[in-house]
Amino acid sequence: MRNALALLPLAALAACTVGPNYAGPASAGAAKPPANFVRAADATAPAAPTVALWWTGLGDATLDELERRALAANPNVQVAEARLKQARASLRLERANELPSGNAQATYLHAQLPGINLGQSSGGGGGSTSLDFYNLGFDASWEIDLFGGQRRKIEAARASIGAAEANVADAQVSLTAEVAQNYVNLRDRQQRIVLAQEAAAQQRELLRLTEQRYGAGTASALDVERLRGLVEQSDAAILPLNAERDAYLNALATLAGEAPGALDALLAPARAVPLPPAEVAVGDPAALLQRRPDIRAAERQLAAATAKIGAAEAAKFPRISFMGLIGIGGSKPGDIFDLDKISALAAPQLSWNFLDFGRNAARVGQAEGARDEAAAQYRSAVLNALRDAEDSLSRYAARRQTVANAARSLATAERSAKLMRQRFDAGTATMIDVLDAERQRTSAQQTLSQSTAAMTADYVAIQKALGLGWAAP
Repeated sequence: MRNALALLPLAALAACTVGPNYAGPASAGAAKPPANFVRAADATAPAAPTVALWWTGLGDATLDELERRALAANPNVQVAEARLKQARASLRLERANELPSGNAQATYLHAQLPGINLGQSSGGGGGSTSLDFYNLGFDASWEIDLFGGQRRKIEAARASIGAAEANVADAQVSLTAEVAQNYVNLRDRQQRIVLAQEAAAQQRELLRLTEQRYGAGTASALDVERLRGLVEQSDAAILPLNAERDAYLNALATLAGEAPGALDALLAPARAVPLPPAEVAVGDPAALLQRRPDIRAAERQLAAATAKIGAAEAAKFPRISFMGLIGIGGSKPGDIFDLDKISALAAPQLSWNFLDFGRNAARVGQAEGARDEAAAQYRSAVLNALRDAEDSLSRYAARRQTVANAARSLATAERSAKLMRQRFDAGTATMIDVLDAERQRTSAQQTLSQSTAAMTADYVAIQKALGLGWAAP
């Protein structure tokens, strides 16, 4: 009964946990999200977006397959998953550190001791003594977590797991957006190559007709040279497009965890740029902050930094540990089986490093500074997320107008080309006039193709800014 009463003060101390308790990030005024997005346009909806598989809204089966392969084999995602595995192992380690540790050992000791007579003289004339010792033993040690330092370490490790999980999701968000961006750029370059080849063919036909007119004396040499220069320019414009197409093919292969060229058979056939849906679900800023993985990672890092203050604070107080040892053995091998040769030792220990000249206070100050840094990084993550969303929404709204203008320009160019063809059939226009109208129509097609690709790329940027494209680990 007395022993039980003596343990009550230790139990009360063990329930004490020093350091600040984490209650979530402070709601700084500038980090507080507005009620709605300021730059949201008519093409957006307040409905909550689907977190995963946003790219299926583009309706492109090839893109869906690329995203599936990338999420399964991309090295950057695997790096983040490996770090999550390390964080989980760190939590298991900290939990184990809270429990007693024990060791089993077998010892054999042989000593040659000069000038000591223990009744086992070796018979030599030098007065030395030979000593053998055999022992089988078990020792255990345990430090009581009086002030919660180990509990704070466990709390920090648990928060680090949350940050690592969010980092995996953030890697998925970045990956899926990068795959979609490169895919859109690839399809854009393929379309532009086709249109550039058509433009080059039209320029060559104009050059041929002008050379005929020059031979007939109805065109000047200057006209011929000018068109010849345009033909060279048209042919030269195709070369960088080919190089960019190949670069995007290589990028998509490596993003999918493949060697460059491995996906050429899948992606080489030219296809149109996928179009975004008519309406984009964006939700509200408050939901954005809860959904974006980088913000969740910053919040968990703040929680971990707060817990580490308590771990540093606990080191300022006394520590109580227990060590126990039990063994059996003696000077002969058979002694390890003799129960009369059992030895036992129990050693409680109280230690307190009260005279450290401010070392631990400095460690507490470091931990508090790390907590303040994590709080500032969280606030920065919130503000940058809001800015990314507003910027992407503004660009997307402007790009839709650009595409509408380009579509109207193409419609005008097509009508002009049709009218010019009718005039040629009626004998009131030359083939050169027809080819020039066709060249303008091709140029309008190129402009529309580039604008469409840019609009889809801006749609992808919205999905990334909204923190979409991840799945829970």
